[in-house]
Amino acid sequence: MTAPLLSLTWTDHITGRQGFLVIDRLVRGVASGGLRMRRGCTPDEVAGLARGMTVKEALHYDPEARYVPLGGAKGGIDCDPRDPAAYGLLVRYLRAMRPYIEAFWTTGEDLGLTQDLVDRAAAEVGLVSSIQAVYPLLDDEAAARLRLADAFAVEVDGIGLGELVGGCGVAESALAALDRAGVPRAGTRVAVQGMGTMGGATARFLTRAGLTVVAVADVKGTIANPAGLDIDALLAARDAYGTVDRAALRPGDRELPGEAWLSVDAEVLVPAAVSYAVDTANQDRITARWIVEAANMPVVPEAEALLTARGVTVLPDVVVNSGTNAWWWWTLFGDIGADADEAFAYTRRSMRALTDLVLARAAADGSTPRAAAHAVAEDRLPLLAERFGSYR
Repeated sequence: MTAPLLSLTWTDHITGRQGFLVIDRLVRGVASGGLRMRRGCTPDEVAGLARGMTVKEALHYDPEARYVPLGGAKGGIDCDPRDPAAYGLLVRYLRAMRPYIEAFWTTGEDLGLTQDLVDRAAAEVGLVSSIQAVYPLLDDEAAARLRLADAFAVEVDGIGLGELVGGCGVAESALAALDRAGVPRAGTRVAVQGMGTMGGATARFLTRAGLTVVAVADVKGTIANPAGLDIDALLAARDAYGTVDRAALRPGDRELPGEAWLSVDAEVLVPAAVSYAVDTANQDRITARWIVEAANMPVVPEAEALLTARGVTVLPDVVVNSGTNAWWWWTLFGDIGADADEAFAYTRRSMRALTDLVLARAAADGSTPRAAAHAVAEDRLPLLAERFGSYR
């Protein structure tokens, strides 16, 4: 693996806390990757996420599409987003990173931050937008910006399209794997860690596809019901951080410890919260057949090796959760419009095709899905460099 193009550490002069930016690769002079805020965020974590963004972008390369993938990047701030000082820290970080955001880093919400909060802080430091570096690549900037704004204004059952489309992609990846294995949807049980944007939307789409979500976990613990949870009721009872109000639980719902989601009787596990959730110390509690990485880097490599050895398939984050990022660009560049049905249909087609491609490559190579995804990306990166030039 090559070193990133740029890696820097920023120290806040008021709190002494640190923030990081890693540009893994530029394509057409621009890199894409969100900004996360969590206590304990590290430079190595951000570098791994940036490399993952390079892979995600390359996996979605379609020479016939208007959207042409960008490079990969990531930002991170070492702070609990619930800390009263968090917003001021975010503003100062964006002010320090303003030259990079203006020139070549397009960013947005990630773990611990919402897009509304990023937009508010970006405006406060004088940025036109958190994705303004991509504007020079657009054929019609005004129309593209209006289309994306209209898309973010779309709601489905009271939930924003921007919050739902990523979960739609995660669910379709899981469904593609189940369908490929000949597993019926009815009777297939799912446990989801995290009820925020990604986890909540994934649970919603899997339930609507006929699967049974038997457990969800948030910061308060795990909620379980072997007969199935009322996902719509739990989604309606969430706060801004994805924590479910326990008053919404039904008589058959049980409250269990936080890590109980790992060992519940389920065929599919969806870690959709923090990185490094599955490690060598807890992986042996998992009895599921599939792990679907809705979060970024939730399974550490050593744990994945142990899981693979005992027949558990890990569908990697670089495939599974790439739909969120791609939806932004499909919309901005004009491959789809500001319409929920069109967005969901395009996301489903794209994510199913990508998942099928990666699983077929893994079967042909005798490798894991993660290795296959990286192999596909490595095949495509030279094509991007040949077409648009190399910045490395």
